[in-house]
Amino acid sequence: MFTLSELEVPVIAAPMAGGPSTPALVAAVAGAGGTGFLAAGYKTPEDLEKQFAEVRAQRVTNFGVNLFVPGKPQDKPDAVAAYRAELEGEAERYGATTPETDPADRDRFEEKVDLLERDPVAMVSFTFGPPPEEVVSRLHGVNTLVVASVTTLEEARIAERRGVDVLAVQGSEAGGHRATYDVEAPDDGVSTFELLERVRAHIDLPLIAAGGCHGGADVARALRAGATAVQLGTAFLRCPESGAAQPHKDALADPRFTETAVTRAFSGRNARGLRNRFIDEHDATAPAAYPGVNQLTKPLRAAAAAQADQDGLALWAGTGYREASEEPAALVTSRLWQEAGSPSPGDFARS
Repeated sequence: MFTLSELEVPVIAAPMAGGPSTPALVAAVAGAGGTGFLAAGYKTPEDLEKQFAEVRAQRVTNFGVNLFVPGKPQDKPDAVAAYRAELEGEAERYGATTPETDPADRDRFEEKVDLLERDPVAMVSFTFGPPPEEVVSRLHGVNTLVVASVTTLEEARIAERRGVDVLAVQGSEAGGHRATYDVEAPDDGVSTFELLERVRAHIDLPLIAAGGCHGGADVARALRAGATAVQLGTAFLRCPESGAAQPHKDALADPRFTETAVTRAFSGRNARGLRNRFIDEHDATAPAAYPGVNQLTKPLRAAAAAQADQDGLALWAGTGYREASEEPAALVTSRLWQEAGSPSPGDFARS
């Protein structure tokens, strides 16, 4: 079984669903000594399998795949219907139509697990909940390293009891969706480094620091704090290998956008992005209802992207978004490691 200590450079390109994570991005970071995750969220199993082949065609074998764990359907038809009515103005603005919602949508989770058992990869990580024990067992049966994303010590304990191998410890600074198990939970503002310290004090599993690491100094700090590897997403968003929409990439460097905000406005789950008009107008009324809200706004976001309207997009970004550059991903990876001091494995408590 692959272990994180095999990485020459303990830098991981985070899974970023909705387009940013591409086989080219994974391969570029792996080629520089790190690795990356493909994002299975919102993809069909068939498209995901094609992406496996694209990564392997570039002679990369030790890469990961991230799955969304389906939660219990949120029974909030009235709140979702009210939000849909509120979004009628957005639909008119963009010439789009909000669809009927399906709160029971499981993102074809079971089929994706079947694929990962039939066509194994080195690592599989899980977001929005702990992986079922039966799934952990099946993945271990095909020699796959199992990673659980956690945002609290209690979540870490739950994941540990499920038998996972590694915890990806995600702080509030991270861009995009927070991996919180409870969709109703408010953002707690706990930093990655604070959470890393809490989890490390109570759980003896390898840890990945996820969120709040923007440069090499942050990478070095995370490793000194006990992380085995550091996962970065926003740092790679503007790279040519990123599949993020160009208006999204441009916004990260646009002085018009001055801060990030945690919002449910786009998906019904807490996620951090550049504060824009859509967040300002809809954050206060968006219900905690995933995937329903995400389904409502999907055509609106697509239409805004087609019109290059950054004020209608989910501009996911971590708090260090200004440090994201347009450099190739391999160069970003190498630069991060050089800035970290290129330590030898013995310099930090890596496992």
